[in-house]
Amino acid sequence: MHVDLGNALETTPGLTRETLERLDERVANAHGRITAGMAGDEFGYAALTLPETADPDAIRATTDRFDRPEAVLTVGIGGSALGAATIANALDSDVDAHFLDNVDPDETRALLDRLPLADTVVNVVSKSGTTAETLANFLVVREAMTAAGVDWTERTLVTTGEAGNLRALADAHDLPALDVPDGVPGRFSALSTVGLAVPALQGHDVEAVLAGGRDAMESLSGSLFETPAYAYGAATYALAERGALTNAVMPYAESLETFAEWFAQLWAESLGKDGLGQTPARALGATDQHSQLQLYRAGPPDKLVSLIRPTERAEAPIPETDLDGLAYLGGSSLGELLDAEFEATEASLAAADVPNLRVEIDRVDERNLGRLLYEMEAACVLYGELAGVSTFTQPAVEWGKKAARGLLGGGDFPEADAVADKRELRVDGS
Repeated sequence: MHVDLGNALETTPGLTRETLERLDERVANAHGRITAGMAGDEFGYAALTLPETADPDAIRATTDRFDRPEAVLTVGIGGSALGAATIANALDSDVDAHFLDNVDPDETRALLDRLPLADTVVNVVSKSGTTAETLANFLVVREAMTAAGVDWTERTLVTTGEAGNLRALADAHDLPALDVPDGVPGRFSALSTVGLAVPALQGHDVEAVLAGGRDAMESLSGSLFETPAYAYGAATYALAERGALTNAVMPYAESLETFAEWFAQLWAESLGKDGLGQTPARALGATDQHSQLQLYRAGPPDKLVSLIRPTERAEAPIPETDLDGLAYLGGSSLGELLDAEFEATEASLAAADVPNLRVEIDRVDERNLGRLLYEMEAACVLYGELAGVSTFTQPAVEWGKKAARGLLGGGDFPEADAVADKRELRVDGS
């Protein structure tokens, strides 16, 4: 990953070289804390050792129990799905990957109706084995497979913790199972069994994904001027402190669109605490130049834009034309046009005094994806250290889970009582 901070200097809000040099002393201290946490296998920090501790052989041994399927259906939510979806949606495969990461009944039924269930592997993912949305969807999937005459026990893979409902189910039916690593929050689990089982089933090189993560891990140093991950984490933190409270992440590659979704969870759930944090916004270049850029360039000065692109991509030549006003396009390519759009957006934001960061990877492949995912995780951890927040917890999420479970009769939770206190100001149509 390559990071260019130049367009965040002398903007509004913005940084100076002197600001970054002063901040670099704190980065060095934070790096010491991070490396100590990694060495001690501490909760959360253990995620940054996954490139070394994840076992690709175990993943292969488990997924190889299935013949190459036509489709893979992951039943999970949040971090149990987004890492795998980021890798699967970025890389081409003749094995289709689908994700049930919501409990919308219309979407669930529509997906099950069109899936070739007899040739689909169902990958159920929940560390606790008690996630309500995941288990509810799995029960619906299991019923649909049975109704279609498919033995669900022959088509199901479980990824879960050492104990819980899913582990008991796997034991009872002798289902192939992968262990969720201890000490790794779901949103930091992309480089583990949670994120790599689906790519393995699709035939991707999971060893290369982990190798990219190792490249990034070995690049960590005590200076933001030497470490792209820390450059990004430190700059976004410093800009947020100066008022850039929205971070619009805008990849210029359709294959990285899901990456922006993964980033949004990582950034929001990790850093949004104690009245602090930075709201991630998702955009796609060049599409959202026509839908969101107006706000970023001319709206309130409370944003930064993270522009992300691969520097190498396949080309699609643009045919020559004699149409008035379009002749300039002939002889170039769609890739050249997209790069021009990227650089024009970057310059447009800079001209309007809007801070923007350039993030580049060499190409969209397994190794570079592994590196990108790892470096953004490291950037997030550094931001949390600098901000003094508890990066690896999510108490607000847990509150909502308890309230929902109580409403469904899953236990006596005081959080559920708050639902009855909802204020109303109804406006009804005729």
